[in-house]
Amino acid sequence: MKIKVFITDDHYLVIEGIHSLLQNESNIELVGHAMNAASCLAYLEQHLPDIILMDISLPDKNGIDLCKEVKEKYPSVFIIGLSTFNQQSFIQKMMSNGASGYVLKNATQEELMLAIETVAKGKTFLSHEAAQSLRKKIAGVPVLTSREKEVLELIAEGLTNNEIAKKLFISITTVDTHRKNLLAKFEAKNIASLIKAAMQMQLIGNHGL
Repeated sequence: MKIKVFITDDHYLVIEGIHSLLQNESNIELVGHAMNAASCLAYLEQHLPDIILMDISLPDKNGIDLCKEVKEKYPSVFIIGLSTFNQQSFIQKMMSNGASGYVLKNATQEELMLAIETVAKGKTFLSHEAAQSLRKKIAGVPVLTSREKEVLELIAEGLTNNEIAKKLFISITTVDTHRKNLLAKFEAKNIASLIKAAMQMQLIGNHGL
């Protein structure tokens, strides 16, 4: 199965550059591109790629906000932040809003491929420079979206997928996707080990999150 990759960036040269880096990779299928947030959201109404390479600076909406919106509507789509910025705050906000990876625009073909393949497996990837910038901040604790935190807390309270779906007004399929993403982020084999890990990291406890 090829990994379907969609590019959202307002610079045509960047889109062309990524195309040239990835077009000959046998396990990658480039399914299209958007040059603004509106076009990206319009595309997602019709098609769901596996991964979006998302620029942080877009003309109509910043990628940090777009990332959050996409993850809330389409939790199964993985997002890799794409930026010239290496500031900790940008990286942290992007990851907190649901991105699974962060790569700088000066990335090599090797690094970009590694990012896509890692994220496609449900894991997190930070480029070397981004990881150095963020290392002190995350200290091994998975970065969760606000929705994932809600789902995690309700799982810890013992609610079923059906009960969580009703409480959060989302579909059971969406809850299941969040559950799978949480297991992957914590590298947990089951819900019991997920809850145990989250408690050890003080992400959940008697007072919730």
